[in-house]
Amino acid sequence: MARIVKKFGGTSVADIDRIRASAAFVKRAVDEGHEVAVVVSAMSGTTNQLVNWCQEASALHDAREYDTVVAAGEQITVGLMSIVLQSMGIQARSWLGWQIPVKTSDVHGAARIESIDTSDMVRRMGEGQVAVVAGFQGIGSDNRITTLGRGGSDTSAVALAAAMGADRCDIYTDVDGVYTTDPRIVSRARKLGRVTYEEMLEMASLGAKVLQTRSVAMAMTHGVRVQVLSSFDDVPGTLVVNEDEIVEKELVTGLAYSRSDSVVTVYGLPDRPGTVADLFSPLAEADIIVDMIVQSQAPHNNEAEVTFSVPVADLARAKDVLEANRERIGYRSIDTNADVVKLSVVGIGMRSHAGVANTMFRTLADKGINIRAISTSEIKVSALIDSEYTELALRALHTAYGLDADQGSAA
Repeated sequence: MARIVKKFGGTSVADIDRIRASAAFVKRAVDEGHEVAVVVSAMSGTTNQLVNWCQEASALHDAREYDTVVAAGEQITVGLMSIVLQSMGIQARSWLGWQIPVKTSDVHGAARIESIDTSDMVRRMGEGQVAVVAGFQGIGSDNRITTLGRGGSDTSAVALAAAMGADRCDIYTDVDGVYTTDPRIVSRARKLGRVTYEEMLEMASLGAKVLQTRSVAMAMTHGVRVQVLSSFDDVPGTLVVNEDEIVEKELVTGLAYSRSDSVVTVYGLPDRPGTVADLFSPLAEADIIVDMIVQSQAPHNNEAEVTFSVPVADLARAKDVLEANRERIGYRSIDTNADVVKLSVVGIGMRSHAGVANTMFRTLADKGINIRAISTSEIKVSALIDSEYTELALRALHTAYGLDADQGSAA
């Protein structure tokens, strides 16, 4: 017998029929003798509607009341899931964040989990009762309802699994696992049987939308085994595990891409010590995150040029900040471009193999694709390119690294 947390996202509980289909996975685990806790999101589209109502009511709404409203979506789903499970002959009861309780920080709309008391829940599970838990929500120090931010139900599920010492946390989505890249773009993408926490964390932060980044980081910290499965197809999924559980470490595990970046190029900077600090200090003061940075010098006129990326949502604000500090920075002109994409190659095998970056650069060059900026870490290489080349670049790199389904392993 194992203790398992099963989390179902919005598409998996979109209507009563989908709730029944998801409940069937729970029933199977119960029939096999496992202790089961279920974490559910709001029904698909519900949270968006609740958020829109808050904004319609007042653009400058009280964040505490906002949390009260948007947390209602999960309350509906836990009740419906419990009713469906009971109709199948399974003991089940709903748990809201304040009932467990899930104690969080007081940052409404983006709270962080501080502790979870699962003692009563675990006792009831030991008696054969299925716990149906509202994801995404908790309670602050002032006893007000808090929410964890969009995608927070993944984090709720992993945190609950860690708190109750669960053997596994199953995340049910509308995809059947983690793929080497987006199968909608690369038809030869293949599903991974296992992927390491570090690789999944990189892929999630770089654009892969299968798991929420915070949930992966929490799973890695607490050693929670996570399995990504489809609630639409009864097929094996992908296990997210420690590196020592991966027998054959592939050179490259997967490719991720993100359209959430933009690029800024600053021309005519004085080529002297302190220039880069003068450039990025105002951006840091404005809490604008800078990622990729490339600096070049023009030796004949003592000028420097710096290119860097910022979140596309912050592009207009970044430009305003730089223009407001033009005299302090001393640049000649600025150019911006939001029509870019960040491509990333991820794999723990990079630690012990050379040439991964060179393969990326050579493959893109052979396709006539210019690289605007580059960043690297121990297990990833990212390049910023014009977005019109996204599909071409992904397919070419997928083949170059031996990831195509008919190529076998890239180890």
